[in-house]
Order: sequence, then C-alpha cells, then structure tokens
Amino acid sequence: MMLTISGDLLARMHAHLEAGYPSEACGILLGDVTFQNGATRTAAKFVKDLVLAPNVWEVESEREGQRNRYLISPEDVARADCEANRQGLDIVGFFHSHPDCPSRPSETDREFAWPVISFVIVSVEKRKAATTNSWVLRDDRSRFDEEIVQVS
Repeated sequence: MMLTISGDLLARMHAHLEAGYPSEACGILLGDVTFQNGATRTAAKFVKDLVLAPNVWEVESEREGQRNRYLISPEDVARADCEANRQGLDIVGFFHSHPDCPSRPSETDREFAWPVISFVIVSVEKRKAATTNSWVLRDDRSRFDEEIVQVS
C-alpha cells in the first residue's frame, strides 16, 4: 500500500492543517487508485487534488471538542465527489490533524474509518506540521495498517 502525493499538494495540506491549529483541521484527497491483481491490500493511490474542508464538529465538552475531533459535512463530501467526477478522479482518502499529538489513529478514527480509503494524519505541533502518516483500516475493522507516503 502506497500513497503518492506531490510536494506542492503536501505543502497545501500542511498549510491548511496549520491554519486550523489548535483545532483539528481536515480535508479530502482526490486521485486515482490502482489495484494490483485486484487486491485491495496492494492498492497504490495517487493524490491529484485536495478539497480543503472546514471542521464542522459542534459538540464542545470537557472530553470532546474541535481540539480532538473533526467532522466533514455531508455537503463538503458531496462537493468533493462532484469535483472528483469533474476531474475524472475518485475520493481516495481523507486527512486531518492531531494538534500537539502523534500522527497515529485514535480509537475514534478507527470507529469512523472505512477500509481501502487512506486516512492521512498530520501531527501539528505548536502551529507547525511535524509528521505525516497514512493509514488504511483493515477489512475486518480490527486495526489500521500504516501506508507508505511517497512525496513526488
């Protein structure tokens, strides 16, 4: 499993996530997927564009808030899908930040993730993107496997 993204798109992603700090920020990856021998576990994804989305999470409590949760509205997902179709692409993944936390998926990330799709998590530390990792949920939803991120 590999996710390929240009340096320009990665910089644009990082800028969006840094601008959202100290809240989680998010967006959608548009691109192409190639399956080798029809196997989803050998998918190669090529990011061709981003849809930057606002975090519309509304619940604010002692345990939850935009600092540790994100939500992309159905309208923004539909807008991304239309944009992907317009460009002859697919939604290949989602991205979000973990402010001042590691770029590893949380249990909440696992609960809401979909198999095959890339979930890029960027650790944003003190307003600067630090580490970028991509994850793919297993088909049985038991855990994530790390996906190689190749910057082209």
